[in-house]
Amino acid sequence: MKILILGGTVFLGRHLVEAALVSGHEITLFNRGQHGPDLYPQVEHVRGDRWSDLDLLAGRTWDAVIDTSGYIPSSVRASARRLAGAVGQYVFISSISVYDDVSVIGVDENAPVSPITPEQLREVEAIVPPTKGIIARVYGDLYGGLKALCEQAAEEIMPGRTLNIRPGLIVGPYDHSDRFTYWVMRLARGGEILAPGLAGRPVQWIDVRDLAEWTIRMVEAGHAGVYNATGPAQLLTMGETLDACQHASGSEAGLTWVDEAFLLAEKVQPWSQLPLWLPDEPENAGFNAVNISKALDAGLTFRSLIETTGATLAWARSRPAEWEWQAGLAAEEEERLLKAWHVKAGA
Repeated sequence: MKILILGGTVFLGRHLVEAALVSGHEITLFNRGQHGPDLYPQVEHVRGDRWSDLDLLAGRTWDAVIDTSGYIPSSVRASARRLAGAVGQYVFISSISVYDDVSVIGVDENAPVSPITPEQLREVEAIVPPTKGIIARVYGDLYGGLKALCEQAAEEIMPGRTLNIRPGLIVGPYDHSDRFTYWVMRLARGGEILAPGLAGRPVQWIDVRDLAEWTIRMVEAGHAGVYNATGPAQLLTMGETLDACQHASGSEAGLTWVDEAFLLAEKVQPWSQLPLWLPDEPENAGFNAVNISKALDAGLTFRSLIETTGATLAWARSRPAEWEWQAGLAAEEEERLLKAWHVKAGA
């Protein structure tokens, strides 16, 4: 198959390219060349900005396009319009953040999505080009609603030919967000480690390679519709995740599970300072319990925890020593919190 990828050189995009090449597909990458410009010399590169250079794709045809870089509805609508007559299938990488209410366990693809007012949308689209980083800093709470509108835009232009994939937290090699990498590297460093909340609390995430390989299989099969895509297939806990992280390095780290009321009182930021942790509050009850039965029925599979943590650790160790971490507790802050916790627990 001939597959066009909008993006293709950052995290999921890289793994999509690799999975597609393994399956023997012909790949064209359309991006600005700002990340990994020397990657994949064996594939065609079209350098351009999706906001101004879509005409560079005119006169070409592909079997499918995979949009990994769409965050604003008008951008996705413009891409879909340009490509509607040039591709058979539009694959949009969305997010489970689209859901308006994750207080319910087992949210499926039919659940309501987050609304955005016309005024909010106008404010966002007034930023040109509205990059992901700018949107996250200024309108981070609108991310899910914007993704939902992007899905709708693609389906509106290419009805019945759009595949909207809604991943949960994506983890693995090349994930520079550090939302999972923090734990793999922190366990490898050893010592006493602050672990949030309860070891038995459920978590959901998906290895980027599993997501990429399944996405390519979905393209090959010509699927359309909406699919949640996170994992694993069975219940996974925070304790099991951290055990797998420790197993990857063989460290002798010791976990100290700290009460989340204490962490909140200390102004520790869930998800960012302590990745994978969300307070045990009613509004979060379903965030790590999203229904993925539809994707499982469509062939989504998962590699082992050990494979994921091992590959993530190997990649993370290859990064520069001066890497500036994007998530996780600074060592000094973790030490301070642990000391304060031991004082409180011993009081």
